[in-house]
Amino acid sequence: MASPLALASWPVLVLSLVMTISATRVEAATAFFVFSDSLVDNGNNNYLATTARADSPPYGIDTPSRRPTGRFSNGKNIPDFISDALCSEPTLPYLSPQLQGNRLLVGANFASAGIGILNDTGIQFINIIRMYQQLQYFQQYQNRLADHVGMDEAQRIVSEALVLITVGGNNFVNNYFLVPFSGRSQQFSLPDYVRNLISEYRKILMRLYELGARKVLVTSTGPMGCVPAELAMRSSNGECAAELQRAAGLIYYIEDSLLRPRTLQWCGIMYGGIKLEEYAFWDAFHPTEKANGIIVDMILNGSPTYITPINLTTLFALDTVIRA
Repeated sequence: MASPLALASWPVLVLSLVMTISATRVEAATAFFVFSDSLVDNGNNNYLATTARADSPPYGIDTPSRRPTGRFSNGKNIPDFISDALCSEPTLPYLSPQLQGNRLLVGANFASAGIGILNDTGIQFINIIRMYQQLQYFQQYQNRLADHVGMDEAQRIVSEALVLITVGGNNFVNNYFLVPFSGRSQQFSLPDYVRNLISEYRKILMRLYELGARKVLVTSTGPMGCVPAELAMRSSNGECAAELQRAAGLIYYIEDSLLRPRTLQWCGIMYGGIKLEEYAFWDAFHPTEKANGIIVDMILNGSPTYITPINLTTLFALDTVIRA
């Protein structure tokens, strides 16, 4: 069994631009939109000619079908657990041909494994849905929704929806630190690179706002230097890779950052395919279903130490009061 390793993982920031929903289990239907990378991709890359795919065993081994679903996990990922809390069926990948008719009312998942804040992140994967294109698809989705329910109702659905966005890690592991003397590392010092990322991230969030998003859940970059792949490549003694941890710290604390998280500690690294409930990692980069559930529990019920300014359960309850 792997030695346990304390991990600081996925602190979150809620940008409560307007409030929504009711309690840990939501009574009224609320649409859900997902933007990001492989941490939350639920199958978009299955429809693309790319090497960044989770469409073969053993991915999905703990799903009811025991078949891969496109999620980079043994089972559920973060959006799946949030959909459970919304009392909703999981969102479909935007590229799924099943996303039509009333399935549009549930929302959509635009995430694509390999992407980052910057367009040159993940270039080795070639055909992935970069952030600018995810936002274009969101606008396209709204046009499709308006055709189905009318413009006013479509705008209401989007404005009352919950939006999850989690990007950041790939900008380091698949860009700045991808190879020695990478182009970005020659262009920027690490602190300046992080400032550039945050500046670009601000533009993405503002574009989401322009497209009607009002309740946005932003997760921070996890402990990149502690994931199994980076431990194997960069650590000689089992300690987390220092430069990647420094990068994660800069994302946390750099002046004027949009993300100001604190840490959640939990244990375990998964290297094999047994007793997955005991492990944090399913593969070289991605959490197990168990770990994803822990993360979402903190999103729903965590204290301000873990989610700020309030957790989602409180946000849901406040909206019920506002609507009453």
